[in-house]
Amino acid sequence: MKKIFSILLATVAIHSTTFAADLSLQRAIDLALTQNSDLKITQKQEDVARANLKQAQGGKKFSVSANSSVNANKTINHDSSSSMSNGITATLPIYSGGRLESQIESSEIGVRTSELATERQRETTKLEVIQAYYNALEAKRNSEVDQETVDNYSAHLENVSQLYTAGATARIDVIRSNVELSNARQTLIQSRNSYEVNLAQLRNLIGIDRTEPLNLTDDLSEETYAIFNRSLESCTDYAHENRKDLLSDQFTIEQRELAVKIAKANYKPSVNANAGASWGGSIHPSGDWDPDLNAGISASWNIFDSGVTRAEIEEAEAELEVANLTYKRDLDTVDLNLRTAYLNMREAEARFNSTGQAVHQAEEDYFIAREKYRVGEGLLLDIIDAQLALSTAKKNAISARYDYARYKA
Repeated sequence: MKKIFSILLATVAIHSTTFAADLSLQRAIDLALTQNSDLKITQKQEDVARANLKQAQGGKKFSVSANSSVNANKTINHDSSSSMSNGITATLPIYSGGRLESQIESSEIGVRTSELATERQRETTKLEVIQAYYNALEAKRNSEVDQETVDNYSAHLENVSQLYTAGATARIDVIRSNVELSNARQTLIQSRNSYEVNLAQLRNLIGIDRTEPLNLTDDLSEETYAIFNRSLESCTDYAHENRKDLLSDQFTIEQRELAVKIAKANYKPSVNANAGASWGGSIHPSGDWDPDLNAGISASWNIFDSGVTRAEIEEAEAELEVANLTYKRDLDTVDLNLRTAYLNMREAEARFNSTGQAVHQAEEDYFIAREKYRVGEGLLLDIIDAQLALSTAKKNAISARYDYARYKA
């Protein structure tokens, strides 16, 4: 009974350690868009921008302040006295030279900019997940090719050993076959590790446990290889109109223009309406506590500030120029990155269309070399060359397929 129970436990342990959760590409994207840390940070920046907008809007509304003070006095040859004063004042800005209005408009642009940043991060996260998913699949396919190479060399070594035992081949062929098998196993170990590394990167992007086993269920679909008819020029024009980072740069330029207006507003007067009440007197019961009411309009004008306002204007104008230059730089970067991805996609497309026939020919070449060697008419070098050509052709085909998918994405 104990033996049966132990077997059952072992079976459960094996299944629990080998179970891998199925993960489709769309599921990976959905997980990333809800759990990715970078995206969460960007979304929080929207809250910061909205809070800044509330602060700016509050500057145009009335404010109320209260004050209270207690004083005690004692002079020589006179009795001590104490008094208390209290007051409350309400203030409403009437005119600020456009400063408050520009601050509100700048904060509104800041909210839109933060929303664009979130959308751009969503796009970036989605692309990173697609690339990581395809990277893992490519590594898996490459490891399958390497496993096939190991299997071929193992079968070949067995054949060579039999021929050597029968005296039909030299011992050097056995040694060389062992070396090639050992090298193939090294490559297989590396490719399997590469697959695990890519899975780890994918797990990190989608925000799941680092040790959770995964089974990637989606391979490249026919839709992935659908003909991409857009020209490079149309792609560039579309990017200029729709790239969120470029739109954000344009909003930044508007903010910097408003910053210049805000700085120049310090040259203009500001006008506030205020009303309040104050009361105070002696702390003793006999003290006078009659309240005083007041209301009026106050104006202030900074006539001379030792060049501080001028310096603020120069700083704002310099930042405006930086924003314009940044937009131009980012425009050039978008053009370069888009052109690079487009041309690489077309190159991968051409490679993909040419690799199918190469794989078929490499398989035929390997079969012929193997059979010739088996009947004593071929050379070991032919086997090695044919196997190398076969694995290279298959990996070239895999690389072309996934390169096309990544660059298209």
